[in-house]
Amino acid sequence: MSDFLKGDLVRHEKFGVGRVERAAPGGNCDVYFPRLGKDAPVAGAELHALTDAETGAYELVQLAVYEMRQEELPKIALASRWQGGELILKPADANQAPKSVPIETFFHKIVMVRDRLRVLEQQINSHKGLSDADKVDLQQYITRIYGSLTTFNILFKDKEDHFVGQKGESREA
Repeated sequence: MSDFLKGDLVRHEKFGVGRVERAAPGGNCDVYFPRLGKDAPVAGAELHALTDAETGAYELVQLAVYEMRQEELPKIALASRWQGGELILKPADANQAPKSVPIETFFHKIVMVRDRLRVLEQQINSHKGLSDADKVDLQQYITRIYGSLTTFNILFKDKEDHFVGQKGESREA
């Protein structure tokens, strides 16, 4: 059994990866598990320290989050014709209620997807463990994802904010 300290990254078979918030004598710990969204009391014998590779991956994610928060991303504007509008999802079954979402909320989610894809691209391009061929393969996959998102280009006010797929083509639906 290992004695863990506050701040240690650990893995639990059921709850996944977490961070020790409090370590008591005898090995019991309170661990924050993102999967649960809260602290949980766990016997130290049920915890395993993260491997060096897992810790490295965790640190890369932390760095990406830090960089995203530090970046001064330009404000992405919603096209004026959509401002104040709503997205209505209407099921085929008339017995089920439609779902309405403010278009600004939906637009924000689309912009967040784009921003996270850009961070992923940066992480792939700077990753030292990937070969150049692997980086190219992953970059092409991300480009195809951008292509799948071109349908949402009608929401953007400025054309330079549009999603662009293969060969710089922008397809609007």
